[in-house]
Amino acid sequence: MIQNNPELIKSIRDQFAHVDNCPFQGERIFFENAGGALTLKAAVETSSKFAAIPDNQGRDNPAAHALVATINKAKADMAVLMNATSGQFFAGESGTELLFRMIRTACVNAPKGAKVIGSSIEHPASRSAARRWADIAGLDYINVPHDDATGLVSAADYTALMTPDVAVATILHASPVTGMGMDVAAISEAIRAVAPDCLIIVDGIQHAAHGQMDLEAYNVDGYAISPYKMFSRHGYGIAWISDKLSAMPHDMLIDAPATGWEFGTRDTGAYATLSDVVNYFDWLGGEVSDETEPRKRIEAAGRAIHAYETYLTNTMINGTGNLPGLRDMDHVTILAGADNGAREGLVSIVVKGMASPDVVTALNKQGIRTHTRKADHYSRNVLDPLGLPDCIRISLCHYNTEGEIAQLLGALKKMGDSA
Repeated sequence: MIQNNPELIKSIRDQFAHVDNCPFQGERIFFENAGGALTLKAAVETSSKFAAIPDNQGRDNPAAHALVATINKAKADMAVLMNATSGQFFAGESGTELLFRMIRTACVNAPKGAKVIGSSIEHPASRSAARRWADIAGLDYINVPHDDATGLVSAADYTALMTPDVAVATILHASPVTGMGMDVAAISEAIRAVAPDCLIIVDGIQHAAHGQMDLEAYNVDGYAISPYKMFSRHGYGIAWISDKLSAMPHDMLIDAPATGWEFGTRDTGAYATLSDVVNYFDWLGGEVSDETEPRKRIEAAGRAIHAYETYLTNTMINGTGNLPGLRDMDHVTILAGADNGAREGLVSIVVKGMASPDVVTALNKQGIRTHTRKADHYSRNVLDPLGLPDCIRISLCHYNTEGEIAQLLGALKKMGDSA
């Protein structure tokens, strides 16, 4: 395991760029991982390597053949990472753009008079797409309310509103506001128990860095991630779609292959960095287990990441050494409760008597990077029901340390002492 293993933690941190130092600010602690995780040094090197290559895929020359092989390897590596035994992976502009494309295709191919179901906890990436395309396609949109106190939506919540005429469903894997992970497999099973042929599309963007993905277990038709939130880089998104969704009529060039979903020439370097990410998970799995098979090592890495991040968030909430935790600070309120087993590496708080942007600024001056979530089009679905104009999001990853948590707690404690 990662906890209580300083040598392993050092080895982990050594593989990431700017782990404790910002090129614009200097020394800093990075608790803004939900906004974009740190980048693997290997991914930086790979990006630079492929950026210098002038050739394109699809030509008859050695460079083009090598580029195609690189992309194919990345897709095969992603299949191992996400346990996909069928379907296809493809790249797009961003995770949000890919969610729109998948949901649009599902909605316009749905039977007239059918329904689309989704939940109020969802990020607007999926929620906006579902509501827009349900309206255009003449479908009824069904909203599943989440539990405000826990920041969760459950399989039972979906079941309560499911009917056999639901043709499209969307699920959020983890919330970037509450940090809570949903039980995708259970929700998918509940949907299919009532509407077996429903097309189910999952927003996995926030979840991807925090634990293993298992498409075989989820039994869904679409899953999107944003690689910059999974140790790669900005500029593209990755989607997996089932064979069923692949074959449906969709935006494509005239006379192009019927199951092709990519537009134009993709960045080979972007794909190549995915192999770097998979290699990293594989390496970590070998460090925390005796497994020899790649998928088993990746599963072990996911369990270790989840366990360590749970330890770090519990330390933040309960305290460490002589520092009180967030739950014991009278001036701090924890969103979604202090004791919530669904939490994935993220704690959102409000500080009594201080606007959240002011707290973020004060922390930043001490070299502690966090983020304000405002009740805007991104987060009002979570914050408005709680009567909050904003909150402070503290998001960590498995390369963060208990010492960094202690510095954060010390800074937040002083805010209460000076109040």
